[in-house]
Amino acid sequence: MSDRVVTDKFLQDLERIAQVRSEISVGLNQIAETINQAELAGDSSSGKLSLERDIQDITVASKNLKQGVFRLLVLGDMKRGKSTFLNALIGENLLPSDVNPCTAVLTVLRYGLEKTVTIHFNDGKNPQQLDFQSFRYKYTIDSAEAKKLEQEKKQAFPDVDYAVVEYPLPLLENGIEIVDSPGLNDTEARNELSLGYVNNCHAILFVMRASQPCTLGERRYLENYIKGRGLTVFFLLNAWDQVRESLIDPDDVEELTAAEDRLRQVFSANLAEYCYVDGQNIYEERVFELSSIQALRKRLKNPEADLSGTGFTAFMGALNTFLTKERAIAELRQVRTLVRQTCNHTREAIARRIPLLDQDVDELKKRIDSVEPEFNKLTAIRDQFQKEIIHTRDTQARAISESFRSYVLDLGNTFETDFLRYQPELKIFDFLSNGKRDAFNAALQKAFEQYITDKFAAWTLTAEKDMNAAFKELSRSAAQYGASYSQVTDQITEKLTGQKVIIDAEATTEDDNSPAWAKWAMGLLSLTNGNIAGFAMASVGFDWKNILLNYFTVLGIGALIGTIISPILAPLYIPLLGLGVGFLQADQARKQLVKSAKKELVKYLPQVAQERSQTVYDAVKECFDTYEREVNKRISDDILARKSELDNLLQQKQTRDINRDRELNRLKNLQENVIAEVQKIEAAYSNLITYYS
Repeated sequence: MSDRVVTDKFLQDLERIAQVRSEISVGLNQIAETINQAELAGDSSSGKLSLERDIQDITVASKNLKQGVFRLLVLGDMKRGKSTFLNALIGENLLPSDVNPCTAVLTVLRYGLEKTVTIHFNDGKNPQQLDFQSFRYKYTIDSAEAKKLEQEKKQAFPDVDYAVVEYPLPLLENGIEIVDSPGLNDTEARNELSLGYVNNCHAILFVMRASQPCTLGERRYLENYIKGRGLTVFFLLNAWDQVRESLIDPDDVEELTAAEDRLRQVFSANLAEYCYVDGQNIYEERVFELSSIQALRKRLKNPEADLSGTGFTAFMGALNTFLTKERAIAELRQVRTLVRQTCNHTREAIARRIPLLDQDVDELKKRIDSVEPEFNKLTAIRDQFQKEIIHTRDTQARAISESFRSYVLDLGNTFETDFLRYQPELKIFDFLSNGKRDAFNAALQKAFEQYITDKFAAWTLTAEKDMNAAFKELSRSAAQYGASYSQVTDQITEKLTGQKVIIDAEATTEDDNSPAWAKWAMGLLSLTNGNIAGFAMASVGFDWKNILLNYFTVLGIGALIGTIISPILAPLYIPLLGLGVGFLQADQARKQLVKSAKKELVKYLPQVAQERSQTVYDAVKECFDTYEREVNKRISDDILARKSELDNLLQQKQTRDINRDRELNRLKNLQENVIAEVQKIEAAYSNLITYYS
């Protein structure tokens, strides 16, 4: 299959997904409007059915679908050809390829009718619009200036939050949004900056260079920020064409094959562990050998050029499959679950209302009073689940904060072994000479930064695994509480109507009779909007990882460097200077440095353990508190809605005569209209499934 065909199919599939999203979004709006109008009409008939929560959730889902995009985060070390790759991907020389990663300006590339650049600031200033030429000039710095800023630990543009580049490109018009992150491995603080966007994107495009396979900085970043977090990563091995150019005889096929095979072995050894999904190795679907410069040159000459041989054909095909066949369908499946749930709620409310229309006020009061014990049971279920969440919160907060405390205190016990691989190459005259001492100090500080970052990242991953296990357990509890809750609500319906509730034996797991709040708590529904990107990857019904991240960023490298590193650097020179000029054994010098560093380090570890463990405790607590507040609110809202539904009917009967036939017709029309809209959404979803099957 030619690259032109693959690219066309990608754009066509994106357009198809965009159309289905729009179609379903309109359907959701129609359902919300239909129910809302029926609720307003209820004020002059038998009363509202108390479907406010359904209207709210459907409206939010419609808005998210309408605004939804596929967000790709581009990561990569400096000099990996990120900008060249992006320009080749979009088909125009849009981004300046000489932008140095040290600018640390996050750039969001999205569709716009006009070519504009908007700079967003973090100091309260209003956003600033620039033309492309001004953007390139103002936010591009040369390598010499970038190196100087890095040495001085300064940012080129400390007041800039991010830039938005809008451009009328077909790829972007069809629902792609690209987040171009600052380069990796310039400073640890900037590496940490990129982590803030990782969880808010559908996929990560990790750009590497064939001539520099898996550098230490890239391996450290993958280990610290990607490994074990369930993220989708496409590894793009850029400049693969330069493998041939590096050979003595570029036309020697055997030599080229051998060189490429050696590189593939290196990349496979380092990247394979990041290419497993549910225990299945999908390395071939995640790692691609690209020649971005060749692709860009071809596309600049002819937007419809054949890009075979550049690697873009296979990559675009895999990206298409992931975004449209996997991500989009998963997203729409959640929407379908929500739609079915709303339809069921409407039908159930109508089914409860109709038998009560014939009851007089006294009989209705009697029936409402008869279900008070069941409402008390619902409240008890809510309170019991709340207690379990709070107990889990307190247990996890104590355990994880104590884990951090113990971990920090134990750093001194393993420091001599751990730090050896981080310390800079020792040259005796570097720390004896005043002229070279600053450079040595900077190298030593960076070594400490890397050491602390790696140790902290390792612990953070463990903490996240513990948190994930705790939320999975709460998800299972939510299912159990939800089942008990449904049994009680069925009893309420039977008592009120005198009719036994019929359970749908064919209901699937996602469409079972669990109440809406339980589906949310189980993670079957997520209505989170996220940050500037507008999307959140939620493992339950909310994004607890970003809550944790916000706290841990405060706890992270910047805070620890200030507390640990700065105070211990100066005393290290005293024992080293005492060694004298004759001491030239590098191995002994390294050991002496590590011993001195350990001696200074252990002085500060108790302070860090004590102070920062409280931050960890607060972070974990806030995650569970946010979950508990939302669960409690959703259950309380459901209980109140059920009570209000009965109170509304009673109040209407007390104040007016209800025309039974007219009300039956109104409720019947409501049900038919909602079902008709749901069927349209089901058809749109089914057609999409059929297309990709």
